[in-house]
Amino acid sequence: AVIALVTILVATLTTNVAANVVSPSNDFSNLRPSLISFRTGGLITGDWGWAAGGAAIGAVGGYLYDQEKKSQQRKQNEAYQEGYKAGQQKK
Repeated sequence: AVIALVTILVATLTTNVAANVVSPSNDFSNLRPSLISFRTGGLITGDWGWAAGGAAIGAVGGYLYDQEKKSQQRKQNEAYQEGYKAGQQKK
């Protein structure tokens, strides 16, 4: 069952990637047919997709890092407030 699921996953991914490359490849080749072939348009599409994917992952990583940093700051703030309240109660 696991092998079948992996096979279906790979088939779905490869089909979707291939289908999503065709349109932009044609678009690039139609911009300058004498200079950009369908194959070159596919390479441009792949490069842009690779760059956009890296940028998206980087943005998510920054978001997760910021959330962790905010959580640490919140804990420090709470500890400071508890210490301040304890000091006020002693007075």
